Amino acid sequence: MSTPTGPVADGTPSADGSAAALAWWRTAAVYQVVPRSFADGDGDGVGDLPGLRSRLQHLADLGVDAVWVNPWYPSPGVDNGYDVTDYRDVDAALGGLAQAEEFLREAHALGLKVLLDIVPNHTSHTHAWFRAALAGDERARARYLFRPGRGEDGSLPPNDWESCFGGPSWTRTTGADGRPGEWYLHSFAPEQPDLDWRNPEVRAEFVDVLRFWFDRGVDGFRVDVAHGLLKQEGLPDALGRDRRTEEHPGWDQDEVHEVYREWRAVADAYDPPRVFVAEAWVARRERLPLYLRPDELHMAFEFDPLHVAWREGPWRRVIERGLAVAQLTGAPSAWALTNHDVVRQVTRYARSQPPEHGSNVSERARWGSEVPDLALGRARARAAALLTTALPGLVYVYAGEELGLEEVEDIPADLRTDPIHTRSGGRDPGRDGSRVPLPWSGQRPPFGFSPPGAPAPRLPQPPHWAALTAAAQARDEGSTLSLYRRALRLRRELLTGPEPLRWCEAPEGVLAFRRGRVLVQVNFGPRAVALPSGARLLVRSGPAPEGVLPVDTAAWLDVGAP
Repeated sequence: MSTPTGPVADGTPSADGSAAALAWWRTAAVYQVVPRSFADGDGDGVGDLPGLRSRLQHLADLGVDAVWVNPWYPSPGVDNGYDVTDYRDVDAALGGLAQAEEFLREAHALGLKVLLDIVPNHTSHTHAWFRAALAGDERARARYLFRPGRGEDGSLPPNDWESCFGGPSWTRTTGADGRPGEWYLHSFAPEQPDLDWRNPEVRAEFVDVLRFWFDRGVDGFRVDVAHGLLKQEGLPDALGRDRRTEEHPGWDQDEVHEVYREWRAVADAYDPPRVFVAEAWVARRERLPLYLRPDELHMAFEFDPLHVAWREGPWRRVIERGLAVAQLTGAPSAWALTNHDVVRQVTRYARSQPPEHGSNVSERARWGSEVPDLALGRARARAAALLTTALPGLVYVYAGEELGLEEVEDIPADLRTDPIHTRSGGRDPGRDGSRVPLPWSGQRPPFGFSPPGAPAPRLPQPPHWAALTAAAQARDEGSTLSLYRRALRLRRELLTGPEPLRWCEAPEGVLAFRRGRVLVQVNFGPRAVALPSGARLLVRSGPAPEGVLPVDTAAWLDVGAP
């Protein structure tokens, strides 16, 4: 790819590498919010937009540049709002559209950009289109993927695809006369029917949805299941394919890029241009850059950090792969340690880590009987935060990560509603444990999440979170919240320019790299090491004697001009 010779609309660095040419989204710290779990403003026990508005100063004080809000649209809530009934409105339980517009104004007044989720692969089964399709409206039916079943009586699904939430990807309909009808495709829950993106009406609808929110000041979107919109013609069976060389016929089809070229043209027509970040899972790594071409999506999440073991070698390979994609495409890396779909990193790091040759850690809590060492997990999570915050590109912070919250693993089964849990018959605990309401203040649940007298939140908070509330940590210079505030401030001051990453020699088990005048060291073990003499310590993830970097600790040091 040729090097630009001057500032361009998408914020690509100029030939002289000047930071002035960098668009905000190339280096931003972005905070992810699950509205129903963040803060309850109206006292019904469910997080909402009044609650989010009341806590915006927390985000400004934290030092992030943008807020990514998980789906706030009207929804029956089968999948945490990712089953959308109306893309041009806000769920009344969250406060409605007027509250959303107030939130946008207040966030922008604090200097915070706002990203929303867009969910284009599927709608809710309560969406007007799907209700009309079930009622026999052929035009509405053509917007989804209805197919006749196989077998003499059509009683077998149209193909062998499996849902990401378990079980088959197909559900059979029943006609008005009570007779079994055609089947419809749902890559996730049955309540989330897949759209047919070969239908021009579907494409036109989502372009209009983008404009609806862009016109209201939304700065961009995280694209849910960005790799899944188009399905292979004919919907062939998937079993028997070599996953190393053959794509699943329901994912990552080449035609999807036509959609994103159209979306990019819409985003670029605004001043300033709006942005997209892709949730794109691809079977082969060489496919990811296709989504990041200059006329498509702006960035894609780096997913390896969500499950890589706490070891020096695997982490270095993860970073090198991410930076290689950035170098190839010109798109910035988007780093995250956790999100609403995976186990919080404190718990991931609190258990034994796989050896070098098996470096992936489970994404959900399939841990057996091993008791987590949360003190160890928290120390490693703090070190990991300094590691990712120092990398080139963007860093995403999931709500509660800045408080050092762990996965809540002992939620009673009857309180778990994640479809992964319900569709597995309880064998998989699902993702509820990462979505427990945040603790803000006080000594007992709900820890300021709701006003006094409100019903208890659906997902219970552990009593020991009294020590982890935002109020308690704000008073403690050694807290995880204070660490994040300090790291994000230093990142903005020292690490949001064009400085490349250069690896440095380091003792055994220590990952070390330099960006500009900042040297980053992360000690994965096996023993404590001495920090470089003559360097000024900027921040360290945990306590230690002067001049020492303990195991499971990271440090940033000022080593002077390169």
